[in-house]
Amino acid sequence: MKGVVFVELFEFIEQNYDTFFLQDVIEAADLPSGGVYTAVGTYPGCEMARLAAAFSQRTGLSVPEIMKKFGQHLFGRFAVNYPGFFGESQDALAFLASIEEQIHREVYKLYPDAELPRFDIGDRTEDGMTLIYHSTRHLGDLCEGLIRGCLDHFGGRFTLTRETLKVDHESSVRFDIRKVAA
Repeated sequence: MKGVVFVELFEFIEQNYDTFFLQDVIEAADLPSGGVYTAVGTYPGCEMARLAAAFSQRTGLSVPEIMKKFGQHLFGRFAVNYPGFFGESQDALAFLASIEEQIHREVYKLYPDAELPRFDIGDRTEDGMTLIYHSTRHLGDLCEGLIRGCLDHFGGRFTLTRETLKVDHESSVRFDIRKVAA
């Protein structure tokens, strides 16, 4: 997993708690890396799971809640740090539909060794779409948070439902995103 995600997680924790709380989470997670990350480095995904578990133990929030909240935060940070990715999309649905063909292509230019999830688009209309997430990292909660962050960023009212399709070596989660009539 790219270090930029860990760096942003630390920022998220510090913004919502403080530096001492973050240090406590890092120590409790007992990370092979020691909790030292660079944005361009690559680190084991299990470290994210350890950090989320330690964060959960200290706050009482569930790991899914944490990952969803972090995903919303992370989308906002991506919008600030990578504004070029957001210029051509006119709305949330267009942006989400562009992930594989535009966003991930550009991410690979920045980080050729990135291991990104795969997204399939289905049932797309002007009022909604189905987005199917596939990943060996099993971060469906983070993905849901990123989708919610996208919907918040572009505005409009949407419903978002989720169905787990497969959980084994690779997880697959279907997200159904529909505009709410005004």
